[in-house]
Amino acid sequence: MSSPFPIIAADPGVTRQVLADSPELMVVAFVFDAGGEGKLHNHPHVQSTYVEKGRFVFTVDGVETEVGPGDSFVIPSQAMHGCRCLEAGTLIDTFTPRRDDFL
Repeated sequence: MSSPFPIIAADPGVTRQVLADSPELMVVAFVFDAGGEGKLHNHPHVQSTYVEKGRFVFTVDGVETEVGPGDSFVIPSQAMHGCRCLEAGTLIDTFTPRRDDFL
């Protein structure tokens, strides 16, 4: 089943597409070009990130970690976070509750 949601530009070198949502949970695919960045930000949602492919350096509350295919982690509510894409790839993020600003 394909997503009814459009692919939209997020940050430079990054697109996002909502894959599924309900008021309690949202699943989003972020596709990065090498060198693309997810700017530092925070939000009230708890976020789980799964690296489908590619290599990334994530900063979460000032701590940098390099991640690659198959890695996953949770970003707590209000944690300042962002990433740099080292090798083009895709992140699958889930948010609870849903990110209404993505709809």
